[in-house]
Amino acid sequence: MALLEIEKLSLSIAGMPILKNVDLSIGAGETMGLVGESGSGKSMTALTIMKLLPSAARATGRVTFDGIDILAAPEAAMCRLRGDDIGMVFQEPMTALNPVKTIGEQVAEGIRWHTGASRADAEASARRMLDRVGLPEAKFPLSRYPHQLSGGQRQRVVIAIACALKPKLLIADEPTTALDVVLQAQILDLLRDLVDEIRMGLLLISHDLAVVTDMADRITILRHGDVMEEGETARTLSEQVHPYTRQLAEASMHVPARPNRHAASAAGENLLEVDRVVRDYPGRRRSLFDRPAPFRAVDGVSFSMKPGQSVALVGRSGCGKSTLARMILALDRPTAGEIRFLGETLTGRGEAELKPARRNMQVVFQDPYGSFDPRHKVERLVSEPLHVLDRQPSTAERRDMVAAALHEVGLRPEDMDKYPHEFSGGQRQRISIARAIITRPKLVVADEPVSALDVSIRAQILDLFADLNQRLGVAYLFITHDLTVARAITDEVMVMHDGRIVEEGRTGDVLDNPQSQAAKDLVDAAPDLRRAIRRRLVEQG
Repeated sequence: MALLEIEKLSLSIAGMPILKNVDLSIGAGETMGLVGESGSGKSMTALTIMKLLPSAARATGRVTFDGIDILAAPEAAMCRLRGDDIGMVFQEPMTALNPVKTIGEQVAEGIRWHTGASRADAEASARRMLDRVGLPEAKFPLSRYPHQLSGGQRQRVVIAIACALKPKLLIADEPTTALDVVLQAQILDLLRDLVDEIRMGLLLISHDLAVVTDMADRITILRHGDVMEEGETARTLSEQVHPYTRQLAEASMHVPARPNRHAASAAGENLLEVDRVVRDYPGRRRSLFDRPAPFRAVDGVSFSMKPGQSVALVGRSGCGKSTLARMILALDRPTAGEIRFLGETLTGRGEAELKPARRNMQVVFQDPYGSFDPRHKVERLVSEPLHVLDRQPSTAERRDMVAAALHEVGLRPEDMDKYPHEFSGGQRQRISIARAIITRPKLVVADEPVSALDVSIRAQILDLFADLNQRLGVAYLFITHDLTVARAITDEVMVMHDGRIVEEGRTGDVLDNPQSQAAKDLVDAAPDLRRAIRRRLVEQG
């Protein structure tokens, strides 16, 4: 008998169909991959299993867990199951964590509630689990709060909460999206160990086909609430019987068509120069009389970029990538060193003096929805950077400029009268790019711009970046932990480790033949769909 059995599950919310006759089963010690584009019904399937659906939802069919009818189970029974027998790793860790409770309290809370353990015993168990997910006591005491951690570190806390009681079934909804490739490999190894160690069933929801191929015994592919294909993972993805399976596989390996711009961009004046930049932060004081040494986040970094060049800055979480980007954008000041943009020194200048640089340098954030004011329409959001222009456009000119920017990113002019919540994730990222290019900047800093997008939308956004680079000559500094993105879209790559650039060069040269240990670790840990399929097929004979 399967640990989890879903039979002919249909789900609607306020009359809108979400899932249509979905069949899925997971045995003890088995990993099932659930993949599909945004809006396919993956997360709603997970919430149905947890019985955490909105009040307007109506579900029919059967969902049976360990002999229990989930859809008929009372809330009291579900409270006993959730966190103990069924754990869940939610996609967005910041919204899954309580901002006013420490990480130690949040991991220990479920342990105490389900087992009746004392506070000391629960905290000891929480400490062991946090150590296991890569948050050791020396650097991450139980007294830390979620806002004191990076996105990847918060994700590890969520994984520790879900795995603390070694559940029979773990639902992992995009569990490694915010993690660098080395840490991702470690977390996936942890999940494999739990599956083997306690015969845990794992439902792995992901848009990364390479990760699913590495992890899952079987795969279910959803589209618009329908199951397109189901079967053994490597064979399903290698044979690609269904056209949609083929479409997903091609999108995950998509490389935009780009002319070789390296020779052209190698000549002429530098667009950006970073000269021996250092950034120190005060150390954490343990007592009133303690004088801790400062923490050095960026340590003597130097590099330059040419107009129209596309450069990747890659490295593990916490290596200093985002800190360096904030200094380049003049949102933070270096402790030492100098940053020059278009021949002008940015270091130490006031806001008024930075206005020309602000016009020619823009940013695309990882989470576009978080960077938008939900009360404002797209017209106002996209036109925000126009305040840095020397002459402020009229209302009619502003609308024309917004319409042109939306058209350039593949959206319609009438979209400017909508709110952010009316768009999909991929469309919101296009709006974010439109906002970045409306001032016709020379440089766009893109901080993990496609990490939260499914493979089809990611392919479209990468094509858009390549197109804007070719048509408008926009230079890009891509901050990413995804080496597939770096290889697909950039001319050169810089590998950052412990605040320093440890290797740089042509993207293909560095990724195909890494010289530094940091680069080798990133390349070795990076998931690769073709390689994963070949390996799994060989293992299965």
